[in-house]
Amino acid sequence: MNQAPKPHSKKQALEWQDYLKDSHGLGGILAKTEDMVKLKSALTQCLDEVDLANLSSKIEAGWRSGGQNELFLLVGSASIASRLQQILPSLINGLAKRGYPCSNIKVRLKPATTGWEARPRETQQTQARGFNSVARASWQNLLEKLPQDSELRKAVERLLGGK
Repeated sequence: MNQAPKPHSKKQALEWQDYLKDSHGLGGILAKTEDMVKLKSALTQCLDEVDLANLSSKIEAGWRSGGQNELFLLVGSASIASRLQQILPSLINGLAKRGYPCSNIKVRLKPATTGWEARPRETQQTQARGFNSVARASWQNLLEKLPQDSELRKAVERLLGGK
């Protein structure tokens, strides 16, 4: 019942970085990600030179698709965007010194994400349901005009009884 040992396969598992660097793998994504990390680092250094390093975590940077040297900075608030607009020449010069020449930088606000859900207001749930005085008087007036044995009269009585 003893089985022969399995032959060792010459194939070995590749390290994840080797797979990512492989041209058939995700090499392009890894290279792009590494470039974005380097750009973010250079941008942080430029912001540090103008004493705005605290804004670094609130900025997402990316190059415009195409052959233009245009950088986009996405920020979450208008105050950060206006502050960056004031120092754009310094950022362009600082990035050029660090090997990221760009002809233009565009600062844009990130689209707001909805962190809420539609729910009825709590005040609507606590309000008493029923007719206001004008509506109640109108239904009462109709009730008085209907014959006693009418099905419609019974329905209006039930309506007024529940409200």
